Amino acid sequence: MSFRRLGLLSPLAATSYNLMLAFALYFIARIVYLLENWSYFSPNLTSSHLLEMLSGGLLFDTSAIMLTNSLYIVLMLLPLHQLAVPTYQKLCRWIFLIVNGVALGVNFCDAVYFPFTMRRTTMTVFGEFSNEGNLGSIFLTETLRHFYLLVLFVFLMWLACRLYRQSDIRKTDFCWWHYDVSCLLSLLALAPFVVAGIRGGFSTAVRPITVSNANQYVDRPMEAALVLNTPFSLYRTIGKAVFVVPDYYSDEQEMERVYNPIHVPNDTVPMVKKNVVVLIVESFGREYIGALNRSLENGHYRGYTPCVDSLIAKSITFSHSYCNGRKSIDGMPSILSSIPMFVEPFFLTPASMNHVGGIASLLAGEGYQTAFFHGAQRGSMGFMAFSRSTGFQDYYGREDFNDDKRFGGDDDFDGTWAIWDEPFLQYYATKMSEMKEPFMTAVFTASSHHPFAIPKKYKQQFPEEHLQIHKCIRYTDMAIGKFFERASREPWFKNTIFVLTSDHTNMSDHPEYQTDLGGFASPIIIYETGREPEIQDKIAQQIDILPTLMGMLHYPNPYFAFGIDLLNTSSEDTWAVNYLNGIYQYVKYGHVLQFDGKQIKAIYALTDSLMKHNLEGKVAEQSRMERELKAIIQQYMERMTQDRLK
Repeated sequence: MSFRRLGLLSPLAATSYNLMLAFALYFIARIVYLLENWSYFSPNLTSSHLLEMLSGGLLFDTSAIMLTNSLYIVLMLLPLHQLAVPTYQKLCRWIFLIVNGVALGVNFCDAVYFPFTMRRTTMTVFGEFSNEGNLGSIFLTETLRHFYLLVLFVFLMWLACRLYRQSDIRKTDFCWWHYDVSCLLSLLALAPFVVAGIRGGFSTAVRPITVSNANQYVDRPMEAALVLNTPFSLYRTIGKAVFVVPDYYSDEQEMERVYNPIHVPNDTVPMVKKNVVVLIVESFGREYIGALNRSLENGHYRGYTPCVDSLIAKSITFSHSYCNGRKSIDGMPSILSSIPMFVEPFFLTPASMNHVGGIASLLAGEGYQTAFFHGAQRGSMGFMAFSRSTGFQDYYGREDFNDDKRFGGDDDFDGTWAIWDEPFLQYYATKMSEMKEPFMTAVFTASSHHPFAIPKKYKQQFPEEHLQIHKCIRYTDMAIGKFFERASREPWFKNTIFVLTSDHTNMSDHPEYQTDLGGFASPIIIYETGREPEIQDKIAQQIDILPTLMGMLHYPNPYFAFGIDLLNTSSEDTWAVNYLNGIYQYVKYGHVLQFDGKQIKAIYALTDSLMKHNLEGKVAEQSRMERELKAIIQQYMERMTQDRLK
C-alpha cells in the first residue's frame, strides 16, 4: 500500500505547505514595509545588509507564525480520524486564513504608522488610544489614502485562499489506525520545532527572543522595525515588565556623583513669580522651522513657519534641541514633568500609579493658579488624567470650549480630533486673561496631526505641498502668530515666560531629519519680554524645560527632574537622551552614543548629520559618555520601580 493511500504524510505535508504560505505573506509584508518607508531605510542600504536584515527577520517571522498558528497546527494534526471530514478541514482552512489575514493586515497598517513612531507598534498602543472615539474615521481615511495596500491585501488573501491545501483524506483510501498513528507521530515530531521557533532557537541557553534582539541584525536602531514584524512586537509586549533595574552601579553614592536628578537651588535670589505659559504644538518638528534651518537646501530653505520664525528672532533657542520620545504620550511627561520615555510611555505602564510631580505641582505650591488646555474631548489621549496627577488644578477641553458662548462651539471642531488650533488658541488666551496671577498653564494643540486637514476657509491660502503635513504646519503657525498677537495686548503678557516646543516630530523630506537622531529634532523656544534673544550653542531636550523654568523663576526648594537648567549650565555640560527600538541615544561632547543596555553599538560625531561614520573606539569621551548614560538609565529604572519620581 502506498504512502498516499495510507495517508501517512498527507496531514503533515499539508500543514507544512500552508505554513510556508504564511512565511511568504510575512515576507511580502516586510517588503511592503520597506517600500512604504523607503526614504527612511534607503540611506546606506546595501544588498548585503538588506539580506542580513531579511535573514534576521526570518527568525522573528518564525516566532510569530509558530505562535499564532499553533492552534491551527494542533487541529490539523489531531490523531482523531473521526474529524478528518470535509467540514472539519474547511474549519481549519478558515482558522488559518483569518489568523494570517489579521497578521498581514496589522503589518500593512504598521507600515503606514511607522513614520510617526519610527518603530513597530507594541501593546501600549491600545492604552494610548483607549479613550478615542474617532479611530474608525481615521482608519477609513488612511484606507482610502493607501488604497493600493488594501488592493494588495485583498489580492494576497485571495491568492492564499487559492493556494491553500487541505489534507487529502478519503475514507476508502486507507486504514483509519494508520491515519491516527501518522498524525500523532507528525504532531510529536513537529512540536519541538514549533516551541523552538517561538523561542528563537533550540538551545536551552537561548532565552526567548524579544524585540531588542532585532538590533543584532541592524546598523541603525531605526532599522530594527524592518527586522521585526508587528504580530511579534504585539505579543512579546503583553504583560511584560517594562522597567528592569540594571546593576551598572552597586554604590548608590557613586552613581549620584555621576548623575543625580534631584536639583538643589544654590542661589539666594528671591523667587520671581512670573506667569508660565507652555505651548506644546502637535508634530511641530524642528525641520519645518525656517529660522532653525538656514543651511538646508544650500541656504534657500525658508520653511513653513514665518510667525514662529519671527518669535525666534526675539527668543532664546538652542543649536541642537530634541524631544525625548516619538509620541504625544511621550511628550507630556517629558515637557511638563521632566521624565523622558525609556522603553515604553511610562503612564501606560504600572508606573503610572507612581507619585509624579511637575511644573504645575511645583508652582501650585507657591500660590500659582494652574490649568491645562486641550481642544479634544475629555479623556482623549489620557491627557486629563495625567494633567490632574501632576498638579494642574483645572482642565479645559472641547466640552468647555463648546460651553463658552463667545466662541463657535462645535462649528470649530475639526471632525476628527479636536477644536481647530486658531479658535482654540484664542480661547486659551481669553481664559488666561480671566485667571489670577501668577498662573501656570499649558496647551496641547491638535491641528498639525493626521489626517492632516485644515479648515475649508484656508484651503486656498494653504494649499497642498510636498508633504501632507506642510499645509497644517502653515495653518498652525498662523494660529500661533494670532495667539501671540492677542496675548501681547493683555496686561499679563509682559510678566510671562513663554515656552514653545513640539510633542514629537512627524513626516520628513530631508535626510538630515530621517536619521536615528534627526527623528527626534524638536524646537525649544523660550520667550520672555526684555530678555536678549540668542541661539545658544547648546544641546537641549524637552526634559530640560522644567529645570530651566525653575532656574528662571529662582524656585527656592529642592525638586526632581531628569533634565538640567539650560540657562545656568555650560555648553559642554548640556546633553540629551532618547530611546529607539531598544537603543539609548546619548548626545554630549559633540557626539551621539548608541547603547543597547549592555554594550556600545555606535558613536557618531554630532556634525555627521547623516550618521554615516561610526567612530566606535575612536572617541576619547566614549567611556565617559557610557558611564554617564548608565547612571541616567539606572536612576530612571530605580526611581520608576521604587516610586521615587518626586
